[in-house]
Amino acid sequence: MPIKLIAVDMDGTFLNDNKSYNLERFHRLFQRMQQSNIKFVVASGNQYFQLRSFFPDIYQKITFVSENGANIVKGDKAHWHAKIDAELLKETLDILENEVRPLHYLVCGEKSAYISDKVSDKDFEYASFYYPSIKRLSDIRSVVDEEDDLFKFALSFKEEEAKEKLEQLELQLQGQLLPVSSGHGDIDIILPGVNKFSGLSRLGSEWGISKNEMMAFGDSGNDFEMIQNVKYGMVMENGQAALKDVAWKVIGSNNTEALLDMIERVLDGNL
Repeated sequence: MPIKLIAVDMDGTFLNDNKSYNLERFHRLFQRMQQSNIKFVVASGNQYFQLRSFFPDIYQKITFVSENGANIVKGDKAHWHAKIDAELLKETLDILENEVRPLHYLVCGEKSAYISDKVSDKDFEYASFYYPSIKRLSDIRSVVDEEDDLFKFALSFKEEEAKEKLEQLELQLQGQLLPVSSGHGDIDIILPGVNKFSGLSRLGSEWGISKNEMMAFGDSGNDFEMIQNVKYGMVMENGQAALKDVAWKVIGSNNTEALLDMIERVLDGNL
């Protein structure tokens, strides 16, 4: 069965550690994907506005499953997004402020991400890289009054604390929302059933593409459902061990061109 959709995570997967990639080579491969009617999808925990900045010349031809599946955008056209109920949003804010206490966190919506104005300039700069559309609030709890559909929390912890905090969040959220690791001490809190694979499935239903015709590349916990469920789940050498256990294949690290090599093999009919 031919591959009709290729999905890539960005950080630690498509991008090298310098947050770049071989632009010239990818553009050649992208043109070939289009000629072969293979859909190219960016599937990331990051904000749509950040993701499209990596593809300035072609983003209108790409579909983005952003915010871990909570916001799907086709080119520059809003397509679908999730929404967290206002009461659940308030309950989660209480847990974060009073119990879990991350170093800093954002509440993410379709229009913008929101962060407390009490965070340091360094933390704000870090958050702004991943969420270029961002707004500071004097009281983060007032985010519920913003005219925006909110669908995700993005938390940052010390890397050595992340595993313990993930377990704490699982207990306190009681399945109403789900915490997932996005690597390097960062944890996203998302709605159950909303993940990168659910986004790919939604698109696959529209495009007539089954999971057996999909290839996906990832490296972190928020890629798990995607890697486990598509037929060709590819994990980078630098990826998490649990992900490698469910992968179809483990390839080279994000600092090599192993991902582009694999796309080229698909295009050459040499998988």
